[in-house]
Amino acid sequence: MFTQYDPESASLTCELRDQFDAFTAGEWDNDALAAHQTRKLREVAAYVRANSPFYREKLEGIGDGEISALRSDDLRRLPFTTKKDLRQTQLGILSCPVSDAWIFYETTGTTGAATPCPRTNADTIHNNTVLTTYYRDVLAAHGDCQVIGVSGPTELHATGDTFGDVCRNLGHAVAKMWPHSPVIGFDRALEVVRLLPITGLFCTPGMAMRLAQKATEAGLDPQKDFCLDILMLTGELMSPSLLANIGALWGAEARNALYASQEASVLAAATSDGSLRTAPLINLYEVIDPDTLEPVAADSAGVRYGELVVTNLYTGAKPLIRYRTGDMVRMTDPAPGATVPAPALEAVGRVRDRLLLNGHLINGYDLENLLLRHFRGYQDYQITVARDDHGKDLLSLTLKADPDSRQEAVKKAAEECLDTLDTPLSIGFGAPGPITSTGAMVSWKAARVVDLRTESSIENASAERIAGTRA
Repeated sequence: MFTQYDPESASLTCELRDQFDAFTAGEWDNDALAAHQTRKLREVAAYVRANSPFYREKLEGIGDGEISALRSDDLRRLPFTTKKDLRQTQLGILSCPVSDAWIFYETTGTTGAATPCPRTNADTIHNNTVLTTYYRDVLAAHGDCQVIGVSGPTELHATGDTFGDVCRNLGHAVAKMWPHSPVIGFDRALEVVRLLPITGLFCTPGMAMRLAQKATEAGLDPQKDFCLDILMLTGELMSPSLLANIGALWGAEARNALYASQEASVLAAATSDGSLRTAPLINLYEVIDPDTLEPVAADSAGVRYGELVVTNLYTGAKPLIRYRTGDMVRMTDPAPGATVPAPALEAVGRVRDRLLLNGHLINGYDLENLLLRHFRGYQDYQITVARDDHGKDLLSLTLKADPDSRQEAVKKAAEECLDTLDTPLSIGFGAPGPITSTGAMVSWKAARVVDLRTESSIENASAERIAGTRA
């Protein structure tokens, strides 16, 4: 409704809707996309240099002529922006005063200084247009009489506002409920999910499993006593194995819904072909080697694997130039017939969350996928890494599940781990505890991995502190 009182926002909404509809329908060729990205890159570079104290200094050596000649394929002429820059610069990164924004968010600040993430109307309209366009067919597959739950934090966080607005755009009712809130709690959240009933739920993978666990403890069957058709999961690492397990727990479709951050906003979203696809109308993407900082070439399968770097292509409160996300990704160009003609993206874990196991460097996504591949029906999990007296790394997996009838899966998981990583795996059954619920606040590794080979980190301490309040 606010757009009726803001003609500029109303006009932008219509413009972006039409652009995205044409793009997803395949009406943009490579030349049209490159021209759009080049024009927007020049606009954003000039905008941040003129308005952001940080970028005014960072881009001081780049003249007007260079900016006006920038092309989408020569980003390497611009410097990187890092998380450290955001933490140190704080409000100095902004390209407009906070009073020009419609809302103020910030990062969680659990492992360092929280960084400001205000959003202008333009920021929100650009990002929510991506989600509205991409989610339309995903949610339409489950009918048009849906009530969608959003179980994410709301204080200084975009989760509830973003998904609520997108569902409203698509004509779905929304119930926002944060089970960790003392006002709501898990019992009331489950009651709302069951009685409305909620047919779709946006939440983290950890929250989906914790809700199933709490439902079981209350004597309810997640599959029989609830009416969930689809779980739209985000905020944490999630491998195909984990997605399949969560779908099995609830008897529902489980999707990786979104790759995004408070700092850089929407970077990729679910489409009806089952992929997370990038948003090239509003971002430029690079994949670099995190050690050499050089661009990564595609392998024989057309996949680029490395750290994701993103440049926003819209002028708002805090557009970022060549922002190093710190996340490892696999990016693949779209095949003919893709639902959205944009690269598919798999976020496979933070650069610093990779584990070296007996000479094999593995990211969290692939490790999780390997260890959990043969198990279904568990309500939580945790991995422990140790080293024996001979210097050999050892893995153990704890599952919150009934051990009965799982011995064949235990055998297969141990064999595959040894074959793939030359690392013995033992599997036990029990309750890992509340620390596994902290992944979205801290990191997958701090929440899911107990690495006995290393000293406790700031992230470990933060995860333990948060878990202590949730015990």
